[in-house]
Amino acid sequence: MQIDPNGSRQLLELQLSNVNNQTSGSQSDAGSTVDFANVMDGLLGTGANSTSNTDSTATVSKRSSDGLLWLQLGSTYNPDINTAGSSSVSSNIVESLLSSSNTGIVNSGASVPTDYESLIAEASAKYGVPESLIKAVIDTESNFNPNVVSSAGAKGLMQLMDGTAAGLGVSNSFDPAQNIDAGTKYLSLQLQRFGGEVKMALAAYNAGPGRVSRLGVSSDSELMSVLNRLPSETQNYISKVEKAQSKYVI
Repeated sequence: MQIDPNGSRQLLELQLSNVNNQTSGSQSDAGSTVDFANVMDGLLGTGANSTSNTDSTATVSKRSSDGLLWLQLGSTYNPDINTAGSSSVSSNIVESLLSSSNTGIVNSGASVPTDYESLIAEASAKYGVPESLIKAVIDTESNFNPNVVSSAGAKGLMQLMDGTAAGLGVSNSFDPAQNIDAGTKYLSLQLQRFGGEVKMALAAYNAGPGRVSRLGVSSDSELMSVLNRLPSETQNYISKVEKAQSKYVI
């Protein structure tokens, strides 16, 4: 499946010009998102002319409540690029961003073992996210329970919502291999989007990147100065992950 790059870029730029004016739950915003989604469906070949009603419903479910999945993933995510071919590029970018950030969090190559060691190590190497950070997110999100489902419907180890999971190619969120890979990829995309600022990436992972972007901050220190503008859950989430990460660093 191939999207015309010029067409998709123009459409994304059009949507991005309005994304800051969107608010969750707004009927008018929902309508504009659906209209844009229909155009994207045409580009993807998943519109009414090429799918049944059931298939169409499945396609719509790939979009999260914070807007189109591709907008959530950030401007550095390009669905035209083959995932396998871009993995090493993504890894290099994230490693570079983390090593140059002022957070002091780097991949030391050593981490306390868990029951999912091989899967976490593979995802870490693939996307350039420190193993200790992946483990901290899993610890905070699901306490390493691959079958847990949150009240909001998030599933598995890193608590993927159905729309995000589907957009990242996950067919079974309760499969640890798929879940950890997709969750780490999503986290790496947030690190890319926010310049390696770990607190901002964690806030985006929990509350949605659109909400973090609307704060108008560009660093972790700036984020902390306006942290009260984020939900209390997100405020606590950042500190919980950082505390959990200290348990996994050797």
